Amino acid sequence: MAMAEPNEQDLVTIEARGRARPPNWAVKQRYLIDLMDEAAVDFVERYTRPDGTLIWRDEWPGMDGSDDGYESFTSFPLFYLLGGGEHVHALARDEWNAVTWQFTGYGQVWREYDAYYDWMHHGESSTYIYNLGMANPYHHVDRTRALRFAAMYTGADPKAPNWDPELKMIRSPINGSRGPQFVMSAEDWVTHRAVLANYLSPYEDVPGYEFDDPFTKLDWNDDEVFGRILKLMNERMVPGDVPLNLNATSLITNAYLYTGDESYKQWVLDYLGAWTERTAANGGIMPDNIGPSGVIGERMGGRWWGGYYGWRWPHGAWIILESTLIAGQNAMLLTGDPSWLDLHRSQSDLLWSLRKEEEGQTVVPFRHGAVGWFDYRTMQPRHHAHLYFMTRDPEDLARIQERYPDREAWYTTPPGFGKAGHFWPERWFGHMMGENPDFADQILDDTYRCMQQRLDKIDNDDWENMESWDVHHWQDLNPVVPEGLMQMAMGTPAAIYHGGLQHASVRYFDPLSVRPGLPHDVAAYVEAITPEGITLSLVNTNPLEDREVWVQAGSFAEHQFTSVKTDAGDPDSVPLNHRVLAVELGPWAQARLTLGMDRYVNRPTYDFPWR
Repeated sequence: MAMAEPNEQDLVTIEARGRARPPNWAVKQRYLIDLMDEAAVDFVERYTRPDGTLIWRDEWPGMDGSDDGYESFTSFPLFYLLGGGEHVHALARDEWNAVTWQFTGYGQVWREYDAYYDWMHHGESSTYIYNLGMANPYHHVDRTRALRFAAMYTGADPKAPNWDPELKMIRSPINGSRGPQFVMSAEDWVTHRAVLANYLSPYEDVPGYEFDDPFTKLDWNDDEVFGRILKLMNERMVPGDVPLNLNATSLITNAYLYTGDESYKQWVLDYLGAWTERTAANGGIMPDNIGPSGVIGERMGGRWWGGYYGWRWPHGAWIILESTLIAGQNAMLLTGDPSWLDLHRSQSDLLWSLRKEEEGQTVVPFRHGAVGWFDYRTMQPRHHAHLYFMTRDPEDLARIQERYPDREAWYTTPPGFGKAGHFWPERWFGHMMGENPDFADQILDDTYRCMQQRLDKIDNDDWENMESWDVHHWQDLNPVVPEGLMQMAMGTPAAIYHGGLQHASVRYFDPLSVRPGLPHDVAAYVEAITPEGITLSLVNTNPLEDREVWVQAGSFAEHQFTSVKTDAGDPDSVPLNHRVLAVELGPWAQARLTLGMDRYVNRPTYDFPWR
């Protein structure tokens, strides 16, 4: 295959020669990449039919579930971005199509997108679409889909009138390719009732079941109880807008990254701006329910709390924090302006202002209800990690240092792993702050451990009771878990799980194979991150052949390299003015580069460097 040509004729190339024993981290990283290449094939062969659909039941009712089907394979295109094999890229596309077809048959998907559900779950499934866009932005069908899906939320699709352009609001918490839903049926919730029986009740005043204890649970499995809860939800929660819908900004940003169309950018800014205005009108507290006329608390008796996925139910504050963070990241990516994260900061600071001490810990309220603020817990550091990664603002760093004075447990306690192989970023963040020198060994061992757990689960799976598997079954079995390696190689906390884009310090391209990802045999480690740039080590683990890798500044070429300094040769930095740097690695050669970087100075794009 012909080598790709850069779109900048004066592409700078760094050469590294001289054999040296590859460091252990490089050998382990490449081994894990090779292992995932094999495991992907085995996983698909075990759990899917010849047409790619999941081996499972013939019927699945309700509105829930398609997100879980997509989540079972969303790591495949992510792994390809890192350097996984072309066969994994092909499997990623096959499985997206197969899941779409299967859940269309079940009834959850229509016109290739979720018919209707909330943006917690849309965010989970849409991540797959964003990853495919990064994997190949020139795939005509994917590009067409991206623009069609965006149209469902910009008002351009009359079959999905989710957007109110006058009030700048999404018209219901339950939305999708069939448009906003203003009534939820018992059938919609049929697969989720047993789960929600374990959550606190969405209301304290369910007729006949009133209570004073805000932690009271009501049994959704009881038809009478469920009927009364559902009636109140339809009266109060729909129609109208909720903060969770801010996750839709990623779907619109996805369309912008394909096209550069300014109308998509303006939509994101208008929508986030509308929520900023609502928050200001509510005394600085973000309201969690906006009625169909655009009025705060319109369906809630004037109360700013009590909306769907709001301050009270079902998860409380972390949804508010997460949705404002995702939207703020998108707006900052599109504009380069970190002030778009002020809405997120304001709600984080609000909670911190309400802190108190309990059993030697500083805790903040995660919920608000009739009793006021309640459910006090420690703040989640991952939100702060994502915020500071984006801004490098000293004030954001000061927030972390004040709120988490003792961070040792972040680095010394083996992490749990989130859904679909999601790695929490605390260990990586300690490395970013220069406080966790063992990060490389830790994250490699964590990846081994996560793969081992999943492969053991596969070996011991209960196929005789396959019909009883729930819809989350496969996402906790998929052994392709690249996020830890991406944290290490791309200098990123990874994407925020419920629909964030994959922001990163750098990403890689193979100019010989004309594809994204690390070339075969090449390992990468972002050793340090500062406001001025990064320190990057690249290793060719092949003792006989040269390798070349292109390094791009940012996931979407949004940054610009300003200088490069190597450990070997001239002690001074060499000026650069490029989005991309070429590095040629001789057999068993290593390059350690200090790269200066201007951040968020370029229009972000999915385009590859040679286009």
